[in-house]
Amino acid sequence: MKKTLILIFSVFFLISCNENGDKKAERILSDSSGNINQITVVMENNLWEGAVGEAVRNNFAEAVKGLPQEEPMFSLSQIPPETFSGFVRRNRSFISVQEGKEADARIIKDLYARPQTGVIISGEDPEDLIRVINESSEKLISAFKETEMKEKQRRMRKSLKSDEKLEEKFGLSLDFPTAYRYALEKEDFMWIRKEIPKGNMEILIYEVPISQIESDTNTIGNIIKMRDSIGKAHIPGPTEGSYMITEEAYAPYLFETEIDGFPAYETRGTWEVKNAFMAGPFVNYAIKDEANERFLVLEGFVFSPSKSKRDNIFELDAILQTAEIQ
Repeated sequence: MKKTLILIFSVFFLISCNENGDKKAERILSDSSGNINQITVVMENNLWEGAVGEAVRNNFAEAVKGLPQEEPMFSLSQIPPETFSGFVRRNRSFISVQEGKEADARIIKDLYARPQTGVIISGEDPEDLIRVINESSEKLISAFKETEMKEKQRRMRKSLKSDEKLEEKFGLSLDFPTAYRYALEKEDFMWIRKEIPKGNMEILIYEVPISQIESDTNTIGNIIKMRDSIGKAHIPGPTEGSYMITEEAYAPYLFETEIDGFPAYETRGTWEVKNAFMAGPFVNYAIKDEANERFLVLEGFVFSPSKSKRDNIFELDAILQTAEIQ
């Protein structure tokens, strides 16, 4: 009788799990794997080598804005459908391009592993596939970026540096790994640094009056002036009289965004050192905090000559986007 009751309960449990979103299947999903900003592209070799593959590369491997040299938004690795099995299916981000089916572009979460973002792109013929890729790429790229950003932040949270100094000085909470150290602390300015092979990754935190950025309609010009004044005051170069400025030859990119629910200006571009041959990329968030009549400015920049910098600036961006303002 006891064995019968156990069997009945087991059957009922399995049925209940299936009726409530297949919880059993969710529990046995493996952890996803893969490098940050790496996408596996599953499509036939002839499509990859032709115009369809070119459309995929043009959209998903577009050059990242604000870097001093061209680097792709995502690193793409193509494999034919028959090899997309076993551990390969555990890759965190993948695109499956399927010819001979109704035109569509679908985002699928946690199909083979967790967390995982998969994209299924289908079309009747190559022309159909190209149209779907071009028309849907913006929303698909946004889904991949969100996945990669969350994964980077998850990895960083495994070992965090104390941000107590930032809370005391700026009312700011920020997640950054123990590999970073406080390099310079002043009353209204904080410099945080991480050494990397033959270079550095830097975070600057400071505040300015709202009028310093929004005194007129030339927002980007005011942000450049603000950056240059901070560089002159706090970021010296290798020789006397040299200091960090915004690259003069090209205007940086400016976007409107939000950080922790606060409106913010996002600026991306290249810095250089006045009177010296040094340069690199930066990302700057000027967060409008009207209650405290200030812009709280968070900036990350990289110095890594002759090296790729996409993943460095992505890490800094991931840190800055964890900001919470008290």
